[in-house]
Amino acid sequence: MHLLEVENLTKRFGGLTAVNNVSFHIDEGEVVGLIGPNGAGKTTLFHLLSGFLKPDSGTVKFKGENIVGLAPHKIVNKGIARTHQIVRPFRHLPVIANVMVSLKSPRGNKKIEWIKTIERKALDMLENVGLTELMFEPAENVGHGDLKRLEMARALALEPDLLLLDEPFGGLNPLETDFLTKSIQRVHLDHPTRGIVIVEHKLYALMKIVKRVIVLHEGEKIAEGKPEEIAKNKKVTEVYMGKAM
Repeated sequence: MHLLEVENLTKRFGGLTAVNNVSFHIDEGEVVGLIGPNGAGKTTLFHLLSGFLKPDSGTVKFKGENIVGLAPHKIVNKGIARTHQIVRPFRHLPVIANVMVSLKSPRGNKKIEWIKTIERKALDMLENVGLTELMFEPAENVGHGDLKRLEMARALALEPDLLLLDEPFGGLNPLETDFLTKSIQRVHLDHPTRGIVIVEHKLYALMKIVKRVIVLHEGEKIAEGKPEEIAKNKKVTEVYMGKAM
């Protein structure tokens, strides 16, 4: 049984079909990249997987259960956590308190070991992404790159079985991108059964992490394979070079 199985997923907004009959699966321990030009449907697909949108047709099965129609918080409590392309922290709260909010959720609270306090668990998550020095800083005073890392710490606090990362490197400089790349690799090594799906435009960074890549274009899946296969795929190259398919 696949960890996540998506079958014939479709979402329309009026006359626009944002996701068109998309099917794929994610297995335990897989790190998969989801790429495509702007407007390809990547973030819409994440919204469908995490319950922020309901598809017009198709199914999303998580651990064999169809989760279509469930509210986002119920999907989170089943084991799917995500970050967002545009970070929205609790800006007046300290960095560590932002993580503690996640730990107050039913799933987050359930995942705290009896020997740890909520503060200790939140600190562990900040250590994972290298933010301990900023733990008492209000989020509104923290730079964009650090907010991206905070977003991931908040998702990791839920100890998800499936982690969805929406453009984690967006707006980061090369040094910050390299640091977050290593953080994601470390997270994978620490939890080898966790599935991770990453939407990203910085392909040079993404290809260091993932073992399989899914390519969307105008809402449709046009290719799937290993990074080296995708790099040589003529259809994918034409899409990124702006040529007609």
